[in-house]
Amino acid sequence: MITTENRVTQLFEQHDDSSKIMSLFLTAGYPDLQACVDLILGFDENGVDMVELGMPFSDPLADGPTIQYSSNVAIEQGITMKKILDIVEQVRKQSEIPIILMGYINPVLRYGAEDFCRDAAEAGVDGLIIPDIPIEESGILTEEAQRYQLPIIYLVAPNTSDERMQKIDQQSQGFVYCVSVTGVTGAREGDEVAQSVQRFIDRVKANITNNPKMVGFGIKSHEDAQRIAADMDGFIVGSALIDTIREHYPEEGWKEQVFAFVRSLKYGTE
Repeated sequence: MITTENRVTQLFEQHDDSSKIMSLFLTAGYPDLQACVDLILGFDENGVDMVELGMPFSDPLADGPTIQYSSNVAIEQGITMKKILDIVEQVRKQSEIPIILMGYINPVLRYGAEDFCRDAAEAGVDGLIIPDIPIEESGILTEEAQRYQLPIIYLVAPNTSDERMQKIDQQSQGFVYCVSVTGVTGAREGDEVAQSVQRFIDRVKANITNNPKMVGFGIKSHEDAQRIAADMDGFIVGSALIDTIREHYPEEGWKEQVFAFVRSLKYGTE
């Protein structure tokens, strides 16, 4: 399913300014394979604009404890790259929601860069985020990704220089992922953090001018999203989502609890 009109590009081109684009990060295979498919389909029906599907890895250096936990659960249940792509294929039978694969370069290289990009595109993947491969070393993946029309999305963080932000803006496709707090992933709070985030966002606005800007790492409520993403095109929620799944799964009605949380992120408290 290789399309010339990329779903991510279409999302940003067609989205109006009345609301922020909301993307959710979900670890592939968490809390189990079928539940993962069901969640993504439900996200599409509950205001989610885009999904980042995490590729579990046994040594996730940049992930906080919540995402490490979900990765470990998926790995223990036997998640593989093929099963990750199967999840995307299952979703594609019923949904056109943009799906980006996010994870470390090791599993990609183990699978083979060309095979990975080909199979991902055929499954219906719309882009790649590989946080541990800098733009200077991305050539091994960039050529194959371009061949199969898979945008590579790069990250900027508070410790990224202005010059490097501009370089990443030139290289990134689809959007730029703005990591609002340096360090491992997870929900953050406090006035000092808020001031630091605002300084970072001001720099992002000045230096990222070619691509849409999505901000993530630390958003856990509608209020967080309004405050942190006010000057961005949208926001990304990961750890808070997985915490919510972990709290309710597998009790009766757990999915509706998760979808209620998702709706509250975009539309406010219900």
